[in-house]
This record gives sequence, C-alpha cells and structure tokens, in this order.
Amino acid sequence: MRSRPEVSEAVSAEEPTETMASQKREERLRKFRDLHFKRNEARKLNHQEVVEEDKRLKLPSNWEAKKARLEYELVVDQKKKECAAQGEDYERVTLLEVSAEDADRWERKKKKKNPDPGFAGYAEAQLRQYQRLTKQIRPDMEGYERQKQECGEDFHPTSNSLLHGTHVPSREAIDRMQEDVEKQIEKRSKYSRRRAYNDDADIDYINERNAKFNKKAERFYGKYTAEIKQNLERGTAV
Repeated sequence: MRSRPEVSEAVSAEEPTETMASQKREERLRKFRDLHFKRNEARKLNHQEVVEEDKRLKLPSNWEAKKARLEYELVVDQKKKECAAQGEDYERVTLLEVSAEDADRWERKKKKKNPDPGFAGYAEAQLRQYQRLTKQIRPDMEGYERQKQECGEDFHPTSNSLLHGTHVPSREAIDRMQEDVEKQIEKRSKYSRRRAYNDDADIDYINERNAKFNKKAERFYGKYTAEIKQNLERGTAV
C-alpha cells in the first residue's frame, strides 16, 4: 500500500495543474467577454453611422450651404446686437476688420461678375441694350465746343427756338453709326433661331421633343436602319 506522505505529495502535484487550467479558462473567458463587448460597441457605432447617413441622404443637396449661411447670419445678428449695445456702426466696424487684400480681391471679383440676369422681358432687354450702347459713347469735346459756337444762343433752346432740321451730322458720326449697326446685325446673325418648318418632310413625330429625339436617332443609327425602313415603306418586311 502507498503511504500517506506519498498520497499528499500526489495531491499537491495536481493542485498547481488545476490552478493553471482554471487561470487559462478565466483568461479565455475574459478575452471572450472583451470581444463580445467590442462587437456590441462596433454594432452600436455602425447603427449610429447608418442612421446619420440616412439623415444626410434625406437632406436637400444644398443643405451644407444653407447651414453655413444660417450660421453666418446668426453670427452677423449677434455682431449687430453687440455694436448696437456699444453705440457703434456695424458697417463701419465690419469695414475696419477687412484687410486691403480681401477688399482688392472682392473688387476684382465684382468686376468679373456678369451683371446680365438674362432675358426677363422686352422692356428690360431694351434697357440693357440702351445702357450697353450708351457706355460705348465717347464725348467729342471739340465738336461740342464747335457746335456751341455755331449755334450761339440757340445752343440752349427755349420754347421759341426752332432747330428741327438744321443740324447736319458729320461724316465721321454717320460712319460710326453705320459701323455700330453692322456690328449689331452681325451679332444677331449668330443667335440660334427656330428652324423653319418643312411642309414636304415626312411627319414621324408627335411633338417637338419627339422630333428632336427622332433626328438624333436618325443621325446615329440611320445607316443601320435604312434597309428596314425601306422594307417597311414598301411593305415587304417580314
């Protein structure tokens, strides 16, 4: 029979082995809990990102610009209130904060900007044409003084003055007007005009949009469908 000391030694040898196994099991469980926690946290963050992305997609395309504009307006309103409380002029304070480089850049940007808003009506178009033509006029001070001397007191007419038909324009003025009219005619000739309707052409459309589509299709695929179209017109298509 094995003696008692030998049994105690065997038990003491098994205890460290069980302790190491339990420690490894606890460590694996701890790692598993950490991974489980990280997975849940990643799932939560992914869900939040999906919700935020869905919100961004539902917003208008110019939402960022509108948001920046609203934030800028809030800052401006706050600045105006501060200036009003201090008894200062907001425009003056704002101009004092603008550097010379920024002012120069804004001025160049204004000059490059096209002020023409497009066609809004015949009256507005006529006014823009008049303003454009008058800007091109360069005053002839020598001719002005000469005409002033020739007319004398009638240069500044009154209700009793009769000057109609007495003024004869110079040859240079007539040539200048002729050149300007020719430039206007040349510019109008470059405008896109509505194409004249051809009564002899085949009608294969139901409206203008369909007619444009048919022209594009004919331009790209006409050479491939010419035979089919001829067969259909002859009635020999299978």
